[in-house]
Amino acid sequence: MPPHREKKGGSTMGEVVTREYTINMHKRLHGIGFKYRAPRAVKEIKKFAEKQMGTKDVRIDTRLNKAIWAQGVRGVPFRMRVRLARLRNEDEDSVHKLYTLVTHVLIVKGGFKGLQTENVETATE
Repeated sequence: MPPHREKKGGSTMGEVVTREYTINMHKRLHGIGFKYRAPRAVKEIKKFAEKQMGTKDVRIDTRLNKAIWAQGVRGVPFRMRVRLARLRNEDEDSVHKLYTLVTHVLIVKGGFKGLQTENVETATE
């Protein structure tokens, strides 16, 4: 029999963590009619956050919503920098223990070159 390996810590999906991502909205909205672009952008950001953070409960910050809609229903920015924070749910009777809060990170237009996904240190700890 092969020797037993030590078990790793397991899944990190239960941890509270904050990361910054750049989302390419242009490719996600390609082929979407003008009147559906901004609503679809909100749905696509939620889908992205759900996939990256592994939580079903995703909440969009009002400033991010304003940034999406700033240029109207048709003029969603090609790229957006967002901060995804996986947080503990304060509501005891909620089904989900964790939720993801998506906030907007302000980047100068055209300043997306060379940006990577970054872990952000949370100040609450």
